[in-house]
Amino acid sequence: MPNVQCQNSALYKLNRPANQLTTEQQALQEQVIQFCLANAHAEHATFLIQGAAGTGKSVILSSVFKVLQTLARQTPTSPLYGSQNVLLVNHPEMLKLYKSGTTTAPVLLKKDFQRPTTFINQAAKNHQLADIVLVDEAHLLLTKSDPYNHFNQTNQLDEIRRHSRITILIFDEQQVLKVKSFWQQQQLRQRIEAAPHQTAQLTHQFRMQAHPSVENWVQTFHQQQVAALPHDPHFEFKVFTDANELYQTIRFKNQTSGLARMLATYDFPATLNDGHDHFVETSTFKLRWDRYQPTAKTYWAEREDSIDEVGSVYTIQGFDLNYAGVIIGPSVTYDPQSERLVIHPEYYEDQAAFAGAAQLADPEAAKQQIILNSLYVLMSRARNGLYLYAVDPALQAKLLSL
Repeated sequence: MPNVQCQNSALYKLNRPANQLTTEQQALQEQVIQFCLANAHAEHATFLIQGAAGTGKSVILSSVFKVLQTLARQTPTSPLYGSQNVLLVNHPEMLKLYKSGTTTAPVLLKKDFQRPTTFINQAAKNHQLADIVLVDEAHLLLTKSDPYNHFNQTNQLDEIRRHSRITILIFDEQQVLKVKSFWQQQQLRQRIEAAPHQTAQLTHQFRMQAHPSVENWVQTFHQQQVAALPHDPHFEFKVFTDANELYQTIRFKNQTSGLARMLATYDFPATLNDGHDHFVETSTFKLRWDRYQPTAKTYWAEREDSIDEVGSVYTIQGFDLNYAGVIIGPSVTYDPQSERLVIHPEYYEDQAAFAGAAQLADPEAAKQQIILNSLYVLMSRARNGLYLYAVDPALQAKLLSL
């Protein structure tokens, strides 16, 4: 049995030994490997893995990649021996995590892990065709050009598939966070169905150590409905009347079990890379947003100083917490008459997330969906406890009444 420090380590969770995978995970890993063997000489074959937050998607991808690189580099009898394979991830903290895993796995090299734009631009410049490209969090791939991020083509998935024989994708449309990567199921399937393809759905919840009613409550909230709070003796679900009291509880939980952090919707002013701290503030609470530290070796949730910060959706996506304290800002309110959440994009401070919305069929609906997705990401981080505080009085009153 691993110790508590190991259990709290994102690197340990990502690089879980093969004998600790579930039967479902082992079966899916074998399915993906067999797909790669069968399509070793195909063009643009795609294996799509879908699943909600916490269903172990990155664990599967990491395990599959390790097997592929073992076949490519250490197994001369394999049809995949000598194959050129790469794993792409857009999230900088996740990229840092994947590269850290190379220290304990000799078959993996740091150059095996790249950002999508880096891979696309290098492959286009050198006219390269990779054999197998794995993409974690493919829902973050760009669906339009983005010169700011040095992507000048029209769709990152199209470019990745153009430069690979086989593409393995991890995808969850509930975690799309920007208009420039606004993916929907239909768009995705239209792209992959013209060539050899296979899909798999992960359903087992690994993160939330709770009764399914807890996950169902979060999913219902994501659909703008506020249901009665579930009761689970093994998962602490609590609404706080005071944001500072919530923070003090998070500090206590961090001392006793580790990995307890404050999170908030992007409803509080922040400017990246301006050299100043920015704060999440309520009537009783004031704490700085997470500081941008691209050179830090440790991931945000595992840094000691991050207990004195509030994490954003961009900081925490892809990672677990034991306890999450979530401040729901003014972009999310409650209407007692319709008994539904009301989303206000005008209050969302990350207006850059909406760039390009005017080109969509329903810009307002897309903006609201992005805010709901960001809230879903924040509320689906916790393993053992979720604490909530809402800035909107009506929403706060509704949550307390439950």
